[in-house]
Amino acid sequence: MSFDYLGLSDELLSAIKDAGYTEPTPIQKKAIPSVLQGRDILGIAQTGTGKTAGFTLPMIDILSQGRSRARMPRSLILEPTRELAAQVAESFDKYGKNSKLSCALLIGGTDFAGQVKKLDKGVDVLIATPGRLLDHMERGNVMLNGVEILVVDEADRMLDMGFIPDIEKICKMLTKKIQSLFFSATMPPEVKRLTDTFLKDPKEFEVSAPTATAVTIDQHLVKFRGSDKDKRHVLRHLIKTQDINNAIIFCNRKKEVKIVNKSLNAHKFNAAELHGDLHQSTRMEVLNDFKNGKIKILVASDVAARGLDIPDVGHVFNFDVPSNPEDYIHRIGRTGRAGKKGTSFTLSTQFNKKYLDGLLKFLDKDIPIYKLPDDVLGENSKPVDNKRKSKTTQNKTEGITQKETKDKAEQKKENKNKPREKVVGMGDHVPNFLMR
Repeated sequence: MSFDYLGLSDELLSAIKDAGYTEPTPIQKKAIPSVLQGRDILGIAQTGTGKTAGFTLPMIDILSQGRSRARMPRSLILEPTRELAAQVAESFDKYGKNSKLSCALLIGGTDFAGQVKKLDKGVDVLIATPGRLLDHMERGNVMLNGVEILVVDEADRMLDMGFIPDIEKICKMLTKKIQSLFFSATMPPEVKRLTDTFLKDPKEFEVSAPTATAVTIDQHLVKFRGSDKDKRHVLRHLIKTQDINNAIIFCNRKKEVKIVNKSLNAHKFNAAELHGDLHQSTRMEVLNDFKNGKIKILVASDVAARGLDIPDVGHVFNFDVPSNPEDYIHRIGRTGRAGKKGTSFTLSTQFNKKYLDGLLKFLDKDIPIYKLPDDVLGENSKPVDNKRKSKTTQNKTEGITQKETKDKAEQKKENKNKPREKVVGMGDHVPNFLMR
């Protein structure tokens, strides 16, 4: 099936063709017709399935009729992170190039006054993070009573980041006649309660199980004993020996992101870091350089794990086993997108056993082991071997232990039977000073 059969306008089909897309993804096939029919949507879809186009494309067609008014946007899209919000804005620019729709992006780290100017002119599409939107609302810069379509994207991520109370507050400001579209990779109870409250007879669909990884990704697990220094050595070996065009390396903490990036640059790799401590303009510049190929390796925290639309990421490296198993799905989902092949490597040492056990239990399957050449590992970073000792080795060990025990018993017996030596000093001889 092509996009021609989904009910989209000719102008929009032309923009899709110019963007290089010919066939919709499964979630786009299910979402687009339902959105065009005015239905509320509850879509459970993992990252990399194309859900952004699943709601932006029909919204452009729906909003093509009508006009915006000052400070009263006609649609609202809520995203958990600045990067996701910026990506959605790019999608509207790309697909809506043949329309006259206006778009405003309300995120932190950018010019507040410039955002107010856009709102004053009136916008058709308002894309925002919850915190920045509430800030504008409290100052009277934006009113939500003109919103016709609401999109809450990455709802479970909103929960993780503590935004659910903000989402509820925003939703209560909207009229009851709006069309609501909720998307989430998983459906925890708190998110389910939210959707039950604000969705009206929604069209529900699930593209894939939340624990499933894309079949287009070749996954590898690299297990060895060693320190973080050894892990950096193994990481560099993998980057050198793999046919890498570009790659994202994920670390659990911002501190590790900085250390790994510094190490790679010291070894002449073309790498840059991406984490929450960077200024928003710097983060966007780094992302653009990575997308354009100016930067080949992106070392990132989980701020980049969800939703970033970088179509041709060839490799993903988990420098750390993620502490939250679901983050594994989102991390490796940066590669193998839109039917393309991808490769992921997860590095695990003896210190990651707890997280690795939790991940394998979550996936309900093993990750194929990748064996490193012997010369890669140093004396203190040998491959992990969980095999039990053989019976021969065990018997030998037990034999040595039994012999040592017998020798000690015999020695104790000999010492007991040996005649005691004559005591010198306070025995047969009393010092003179005691006799005075």
